[in-house]
Amino acid sequence: MKLALRKARLVAHLLHGMWTVATRFPRASADVRLELNRAWSLKMLRLCGMRLVVHNDDVRLDAGALVVANHVSWIDIYVINAWRPTPFVSKAEIRNWPVVGWLAEQLGTVFIQREKRSDAKRIMHELADRLSAGELMCVFPEGTTSDGLALLPFHANLFQAAVSASCPVQPVCIMYEDAHGRQSTAPAYVDDLTLSDSLNALLKGGPLTAHVYVGAPLASGADRRLLAAEAEAVVGRALRGMQGGGNEFAADVPEPRQQKAEDTADVALTQDIDIDGTRTS
Repeated sequence: MKLALRKARLVAHLLHGMWTVATRFPRASADVRLELNRAWSLKMLRLCGMRLVVHNDDVRLDAGALVVANHVSWIDIYVINAWRPTPFVSKAEIRNWPVVGWLAEQLGTVFIQREKRSDAKRIMHELADRLSAGELMCVFPEGTTSDGLALLPFHANLFQAAVSASCPVQPVCIMYEDAHGRQSTAPAYVDDLTLSDSLNALLKGGPLTAHVYVGAPLASGADRRLLAAEAEAVVGRALRGMQGGGNEFAADVPEPRQQKAEDTADVALTQDIDIDGTRTS
């Protein structure tokens, strides 16, 4: 019964998101839309029993950059949007997901048909154009999800968008932790799990913390393969550092102004920490 109630609250929250996008976004400024997205995503995390801790946020870029992150779960998107809302590149199948697909499309998601090699070129050009226009865009260069315990190789193709737009790349690492401080694979959307099975595993996984490590921006340079390798190295070091417990300097930060405090997830921010858990200032 408790699980059914939590799912009902998630459905209600998704429907409220549709209402917000349909009625408030058309009249809202870009900054207000970002804050609404962030507050909605924070509540999504709370409804899933998750809080957010962000490390090294002082190096965050807010425009004209390609964000690249490791990929564990469908909830990664809400984790990143709770940190800094940004459009994503996602597989085309998500467009057909009830409610979620419509929301993703309205929020500027770029959908890629992974089975069509020619679609990568189209996506790369669209990404480059949007980056050149000053947008922040996010991709998952592993190309699929993993259990989060280790990285999969970063594919270089979409890094060409940053090279073509001469914009920086911001590496981001995501790791999930259970209530005992151990890395959790409960959110992992892998193997033959259905979305429903994945949601059940997440909700039954107990209180979780989503850690986000923000890496220093990388200059795009001229070689997408070198850029992909550099980003993979940064994310890999961050993952190993957080697996070693580098989160002890977290501090509370204010909640978004647009939402009541009880309607948002707990957030913590770590400004002065490196990946091995020692202060940098």
